Order: sequence, then structure tokens, then C-alpha cells
Amino acid sequence: MVQTNGTKGSAFLLVGFSENPHLQLLQAFLFLVIYLALTSNFIIITITTLDEQLQSPMYYSLKQLSLLDASFISVTVPQFIDNSLTGNGYMSYAQCMLQDFFFMALAWTEVAILTVMSYDHYVAICYPLHYELIMDLRKCQSAVTAVWVSGGISGIMYITATFSITFCKAKVIHQFFCDVPQIVKFSCSNDYLVVVGVNILMTVAASACFISIGFSYIHIFSTVLRIPSAEGQSKVFSTCLPHLCVVSIYLSTGICAYLKPTSDFSTTLDRLLSIFYTVIPQTLNPVIYSLRNETLKRAIQKLILDREFTERKMVFQCH
Repeated sequence: MVQTNGTKGSAFLLVGFSENPHLQLLQAFLFLVIYLALTSNFIIITITTLDEQLQSPMYYSLKQLSLLDASFISVTVPQFIDNSLTGNGYMSYAQCMLQDFFFMALAWTEVAILTVMSYDHYVAICYPLHYELIMDLRKCQSAVTAVWVSGGISGIMYITATFSITFCKAKVIHQFFCDVPQIVKFSCSNDYLVVVGVNILMTVAASACFISIGFSYIHIFSTVLRIPSAEGQSKVFSTCLPHLCVVSIYLSTGICAYLKPTSDFSTTLDRLLSIFYTVIPQTLNPVIYSLRNETLKRAIQKLILDREFTERKMVFQCH
């Protein structure tokens, strides 16, 4: 039973998108399809690990992004699928806080890794002759390590701020996961202002990253426009523009959700908006960064053909 007296414990009830059993089955199926699409991330991780030709900073960052996207979606989607199939949306206080920690940590890590990757693109296109000097593998690994550490710090800040909240309302979350803005509205007093302060701090940091990404792509586009080859321009634009669009959607919807005033009621629009910073960018990233990459596609084909050749050779030896 959800308690309404002032407390720091008890359970949360996640309502999700619908309480209709048939619609819950439908949404479970749709989210399952999205989750199974994560296999493309594991293919990227495998290829960029095994292929010796893909050990450059760009592919190392791509491997980290693939690992991050798979982890990020795994924090919320499997739990929501289980809730939809069982019809039980209750989550314990500990489960909710743990989900919050990983969600906020990975959300910031996503912003930071995308910033690092945009800088990598900027150096590769604007300073190709100095690329290996500026972005060697060791520097890239150090940057990625800093990204993961900063994500952990972000998660700790949010979880510490959330732990300070004393709840005094029925904890019914009109969302498909334990989202921080939804938890804040259950506060009895002004102790939620700590969370608001963390929101503002992380928004400033995310905005700085977005400005950095924007400047990187402004320089990239200005460089590309000087390329005489129309084919070369088209290739760069077809990769960079989708990336910039996804980053813009991810950051703008996330910032909007976390800075807008909280209310006791969450609309369907609010819940649909959350998909744009929890699911869609992570699903599109493998398509934008990998399936359009000819080098990576050739590496995948090579791995498949080598495996087929090995299997045929083993069959032949057996006979």
C-alpha cells in the first residue's frame, strides 16, 4: 500500500502510459522490439574489439557509445516491459533510487561522450593532417575515462539530493520509470530545492556541451562547404546532420522535462516527451554512427565471411 504520511521509504506506483490491460500488452511488445534492436550495439562492440583496423580513437569512442546506449536503455525498458506484462507497477524505494542513480549517471555520460565524439569529428575533418597528433588513442581513452567518472559523480549528486527528500503524498508516478521530476513533486517541504539546484547545475553543464557540439559542427560545415567534390559534401552532411538532430532532440527534451515546473498531474504528452530522451536517441545512434559507415560495414561482412569459411573448413575436415 502506498503511504501518504511523511516518510523517506515505502513503494512507488508507476502508472506508465495506460492502465488498460490490452494497451499494456501492446506497449510491452513495442518496447520489447526496441530493446531487441540493441543487438546492433553488441555487434558494433564485437567488431570494434576484434578488428585490428578499427582501433582508432573514433571507433574506440563508438564502442563506448554503443556500450553506453545498451546500458542506458537497460536501466528503464526491461523493468517497464515486466510491469506491463505482469500488471504490477509497484517499485520499492530502494529499486527506484537505484534506477534513478544509473539513469542520471548514464544520461550525463551520454551527453559527455557525444561531446567528445563531436570534437573527434571536428579534428578529423578540419585538421586531418594533425588528427593522429591531437586525437591519439591514449588521449581518447583518458577522455572516455573522465566521461564515465563524471557520469558517476552526476548520479551520486542526484541520488544524494533525492535521498534528502521527505515524502508526504501518495507516490503515484505517471511515468514508465522513476523519473526525478516525478519524484520531486511528492516532497513535503522545501527539501526538494536541493534537487532543483542539481538540475540547474547539470543543465548549465549540458548546455555548455551542446554549445561545444554546435561550434564543432559549425566549423565542420564551413570546412565541408569548401570541398569541391559534391559527393564528399553529401557524405559528410548525411552523417553529421542526423547526429546533430538527434543530439538536439535528446538535450532539448531532457532539459525541458527537468526544468519545467512540477505538477501533481502528468499529461500523456509529458510521458511521450520522455521517450525522446530515454529511448529514441539510443535507438537511432547505431544507425547514424555505424550502419552508414562503410568501413564498419565491410568489417562486419569480413567477420561473417571469415566465420562461414571457418565453419566450412571444420565440416570439410570432419568428412
